[in-house]
Amino acid sequence: MNGIPTSIVTMLIGVAVTLISLWYGQNHGLMPVAASTEASEVDQLFNLMMTIGTGLFLIVEGALVISLIRFRRKKGDETDGPHIEGNIPLEILWTAIPAIIVLGLSVYSFEIYTEMGGLNLMEHHSSKAVQLAYASSNEDTSSYPMVAASGLGKPPAPGELAEDTLNIDVLGLQFAFVMTYPDTGIVDGEVHVPVGKLVKLNLKAQDVIHAFWLPEFRIKQDMIPGKKTTLVFKATREGTYPVVCAELCGSYHGGMRTQMIVHSPEEYDEWVQKRIASGSIDLSTAIAAASQKPAETDTEYLAHFKDSLHMPAEPMPHSHMDMALMP
Repeated sequence: MNGIPTSIVTMLIGVAVTLISLWYGQNHGLMPVAASTEASEVDQLFNLMMTIGTGLFLIVEGALVISLIRFRRKKGDETDGPHIEGNIPLEILWTAIPAIIVLGLSVYSFEIYTEMGGLNLMEHHSSKAVQLAYASSNEDTSSYPMVAASGLGKPPAPGELAEDTLNIDVLGLQFAFVMTYPDTGIVDGEVHVPVGKLVKLNLKAQDVIHAFWLPEFRIKQDMIPGKKTTLVFKATREGTYPVVCAELCGSYHGGMRTQMIVHSPEEYDEWVQKRIASGSIDLSTAIAAASQKPAETDTEYLAHFKDSLHMPAEPMPHSHMDMALMP
């Protein structure tokens, strides 16, 4: 590049890095399909972080590669390299820029978390209409604001408050999820919801801490023994999506999975009618069935994963005491 001013070269490199970062930040393909109203906001934050991360990677690694080539020791040169004291303005610059980026991302992520209801599900919880829209018929709405603080999910717009919210009670236990539909009495091992309808999951744990995670919905909530938590969302795509326990809860934690099936409104009504017509088991029976351990012993079960995980086929503790002692 002899003859080209350094300022021009620097500008061209900056333009190239910016264009590559912007393109990859929007086309990385690392996230699963977005299936809820909350997912788009989370994806925007992730895309921004990927854009910034790609730019920083290209700048740092590019500078290293250029330095390795341009300032490499010449053949036959046995002299010492130049003594460099440092560059205070440059050190201030490369310290300030990351600090500003981290601060900006923290403010932006906090704003999204607040909009999704993570900080407080509804700051306007004093409204009786909001309490009635979210609370199930057997809850005391006067105490609901404390419950709402343990929720996650984008609060509904004022026009949505009159919408008939679908409430589903979810019980987590070793090692399964049990769903109860209070309005119909249906008890099921899967989550069935209609597309485009506000859904509120009332989460509880029977034994240890579990976590209800919907990757395609970009939401996750802990299920804590003795404490009510909630997830509020609206599905935007029909389909079948995995539900995963994202909190280590015992030996068979990896197998604590189910699925959420998002129907069209007509298909959901049809599913409800079929389940009612076929008769539903009671909750105690479902819990007893879900609590049964596989016929294999812990060692036999873990042996299936020994080769792929490179781990000893030994059972992991899953009692209350053992879980408390785990690091």
